[in-house]
Amino acid sequence: MTPADILTSLFPAGHDVTTSGALLRGTAHLDGGGVVHVLGIVDGAFPGVDEAVEVAGDVLAIAARDDASPILFLLDSGSQRMSRRDELLGLSETLAHLAKALHDASHSGHRTIALLYGGTAAGAFIATALACDTLVALPGAHPAVMDLPSMARVTKLPLAVLEAKAETTPVFAPGLDNIVATGGIVAVWDPNQPLAGSFTALLAAPPAGDSRATLGAERGGRPKAAAIAAEVERLALAHG
Repeated sequence: MTPADILTSLFPAGHDVTTSGALLRGTAHLDGGGVVHVLGIVDGAFPGVDEAVEVAGDVLAIAARDDASPILFLLDSGSQRMSRRDELLGLSETLAHLAKALHDASHSGHRTIALLYGGTAAGAFIATALACDTLVALPGAHPAVMDLPSMARVTKLPLAVLEAKAETTPVFAPGLDNIVATGGIVAVWDPNQPLAGSFTALLAAPPAGDSRATLGAERGGRPKAAAIAAEVERLALAHG
């Protein structure tokens, strides 16, 4: 689906979302009333410093509003743009700024929901989709925190070893099914049904907080994270 198709399916009551380069921004209307702020990085763009700062500015402007309207973040990107210019200008810091802006918006009463319909990877994935309260996806999305060849270079493990581990351990593997199994993606929506229904149902459910570790345990993709986090919290409180 294209962004236009997705927006039409999500918001039959209409929207005024526009595209500027690879960035989306605007507002949309819910059938039952209410406004949704829409942002996005599309067309497989590789966001760098300029895009991160611009999107963060949009998010902070929304966070300053008192309408408590949710933010929907549409995403189809590459990884972050690791050019010499972007690195020298502080790419990691600006991506962190974007992630913190989304966190600030959430704590200011604007629920943040990311909809992944294409690709995304590495820092661009972490600073946008994974920084939102909730991440959902459409079939065909292809997320990757790190691809296996890059992981091999970082860990110094042979690629064949990582490929073998990825067959049975979702945390070692990119791809939609694996990110779902680890709990990173809450649900995969059916594009053959009006997306408005799925979105309305999501908004109607009370925010569950960060449930990724719990979902990962339930789905078998990250069996230990939730238990370890709970034990660390218990020990910290016991010695506080």
